[in-house]
Amino acid sequence: MKYDFESLTDRHGTNCIKWDLAASNDIIPMWIADMDFQVAPFIIDAIQRRLDHHVYGYVHVPDKYYDAVCSWFDRRYGWKIEKEFIKYTIGVVPAISVAIHALAKPGEGVIVQTPAYNCFFSCVKNQETKLLDSPLKCTEKDGKLYYEMDYEDLEKKASDPCAKVFLLCNPHNPSGRCWTKEEMRKAAEICRRHGVTVVSDEIHCEIVMPGHEFVPFATVSDEFAKDAIIFNSPSKNFNIAGLQIANIISGNAELAAKVDKVVNTFEVCDVNPFGVEALMAAYGVPGDVNYPVGPGEEWLRQMNATVYENYKALCEALKPLTKFKVSNLEGTYLAWVNCAETGLGGNEVQDYLLKNNKVWVNGGAIYGDDRFFRVNLACPPSLAKEGIRRIAEGLSRL
Repeated sequence: MKYDFESLTDRHGTNCIKWDLAASNDIIPMWIADMDFQVAPFIIDAIQRRLDHHVYGYVHVPDKYYDAVCSWFDRRYGWKIEKEFIKYTIGVVPAISVAIHALAKPGEGVIVQTPAYNCFFSCVKNQETKLLDSPLKCTEKDGKLYYEMDYEDLEKKASDPCAKVFLLCNPHNPSGRCWTKEEMRKAAEICRRHGVTVVSDEIHCEIVMPGHEFVPFATVSDEFAKDAIIFNSPSKNFNIAGLQIANIISGNAELAAKVDKVVNTFEVCDVNPFGVEALMAAYGVPGDVNYPVGPGEEWLRQMNATVYENYKALCEALKPLTKFKVSNLEGTYLAWVNCAETGLGGNEVQDYLLKNNKVWVNGGAIYGDDRFFRVNLACPPSLAKEGIRRIAEGLSRL
């Protein structure tokens, strides 16, 4: 079945952060990580069935929810998850705060590889823990920027007596890397030597560009999986972030008990009934005709192909503008662009494009590197084309 990634849906006036925070309706927002694609019809159907019930009280998460999660990750990645490994919650960001609170006392350290998703910084700060910054190494490969882990620096940070948590991001936001099994193995070995727990944010796991693959941290080795906490959600991948559903997964009973205690202490355990329905529809429930297995994979394949075409269009538009270098996009729908040769910071470029070209990108300062700006490419091609045209036109004058 061919799904619709072409239609433009007017989101103005829907209390939409992405569109309604813009100063005027002629601005194209390509900043926050929120798709403009319509939600898949099989997810809408599942939500509609629940909506038609007309009562939306507290939800009991059924066994088939766990069946959906376990089946999805098994058939796509060979990751065997037991039901008791899964703790549902309202979102990945709250889950990160839960894990940090469970594993590190105030003043103890959390290793973050920068540039990094901005909420990593706030999660560390809000739990009164110490940020241990381990910058990624940025080189150039095949004409594009390419990020790698700095294992020497990671070893240094992990050996700090205060270090308790390594916050991994895979696929990495904002660099766009999908870490390989060997890269994660090296990082895990360092953490194990120093008694640091790996906490892996895998929220963008299904958004992977052609020629690349996502490897769940838990599949690196059974040994490492039992010492880690994993976060995932269909929210970014299927454009259902507003339905607030995510999972915390750990095969370590001791870690799971610590996390479970904090989940209940923070009261982030009551999830949205529509989120439960959406997850089961997205992943599919084996043997249940209401949540067929298969459509989710095909929808993702077509969505990723659309994002990749938008990414290629951005690269082509910026190719003549040699002051700007684009990071190689392996995963996520977020392009990361270096603007350092202009002498301007990413936030200045953001403000310039917003004022002069009516296109809104994210300056890189909030991710820890103001030499860059970030562009969200998860939108219908016609919108991406116009947004990219405005970006290139503005950048050509810098």
